[in-house]
Amino acid sequence: MTSTPRRQRVCILGSTGSIGTSTLDVIALHPDAFEVFALTGQRRTDDLFAQIVRWRPRYAALPDAQAANELGARVKAAGLATEVLAGAKALEELAAHPDVDQVMAAIVGAAGLPACLAAARAGKRLLLANKEALVVGGQLFVDAVKQGGATLIPIDSEHSAIFQCLPTNPADWDAAVDHIVLTASGGPFRTRDPATLGAVTPDQACAHPNWVMGRKISVDSATMMNKALEVIEARWLFDLPPERIKVVIHPQSIIHSMVVTRDLAVLAQLGTPDMKGPIAFGMAWPSRMTSGCDALDFTKMASLTFEEADERRFPGLHLSWAALRAAPGSTTVLNAANEIAVEAFLAGRLGFPGIHRVNAQALERVLPAASDAQALDALLALDARARDAARAHVATLAKGA
Repeated sequence: MTSTPRRQRVCILGSTGSIGTSTLDVIALHPDAFEVFALTGQRRTDDLFAQIVRWRPRYAALPDAQAANELGARVKAAGLATEVLAGAKALEELAAHPDVDQVMAAIVGAAGLPACLAAARAGKRLLLANKEALVVGGQLFVDAVKQGGATLIPIDSEHSAIFQCLPTNPADWDAAVDHIVLTASGGPFRTRDPATLGAVTPDQACAHPNWVMGRKISVDSATMMNKALEVIEARWLFDLPPERIKVVIHPQSIIHSMVVTRDLAVLAQLGTPDMKGPIAFGMAWPSRMTSGCDALDFTKMASLTFEEADERRFPGLHLSWAALRAAPGSTTVLNAANEIAVEAFLAGRLGFPGIHRVNAQALERVLPAASDAQALDALLALDARARDAARAHVATLAKGA
């Protein structure tokens, strides 16, 4: 008589965002295989409360103590047993909790790095939707994965596509692969004259033609900084030098990325633009399971087109290769500056072209020391220094200087 396998316990870091809610949609399709162990949020406490009511996790967490106390009172008043925790350390504790099997890392920005490191060091299956963990953490993060014996599976659609096209054994990747090609939709301003981008509003920048995403990542897609961060992420995920990572514009977002093998065959992964696909793949790997995505209908595809990722139109993208070739820690600087610049743009304090100016200047002027990329505290200090420099430049641009 065979026993029924225990359900996988999932901790979702960033459960109220688009990746987090899509993860819950996938779990809802497979209630016998997965259970929600912990949920964490940032500011959407009403959404987090609704998720607690629906999923009854053992734990929930918020970084702000007052918000956590208020949420805890609501949870208790509703007669629910979920324990609400507070503070950044709580996220790390939940990510590394001995009862957790899988961690969905969907916190936006560098704030997600400590919890991702905790999950890696604890040997979890780490479903990485937080690209900044690798952009900021780099070698430190890769080493933590190896030392903890974690299973790292990319959730970004492009990196998931590459992962699906690569040989099963990572030891075979270098010999098998000539280069990889990340596809990019080009965002909402793909065909717009770059000289007119000064008039772009935050709502226009957030109106992505193919994907439904949060505002920060939508702006990154419009500037192509999202793709720049993905180039950096790919360098660490697949242990490839920058010159073997390429980008091509593919407006339809059907081919999610490609691997060009040593014999110049091209392996591509195709699918509808829906994040539930890579999420389901990551949760089930090495098996497969239903995702809730719509099937790809080839008869309704008019064409698949490709364009050069032009540096004049998308200057932010090309900062990725510059940062990778610069001193270790430079990718941390680029990411930090970009977070400040996007925040300023969304708040109306910086014009759209100013995002690239802030990022480029930070990369030029904030120079990492040799030891900055070797420990988490040093990386976070470098991140803070880059943010201060970016804020100063935003203030200068706002004054018209």
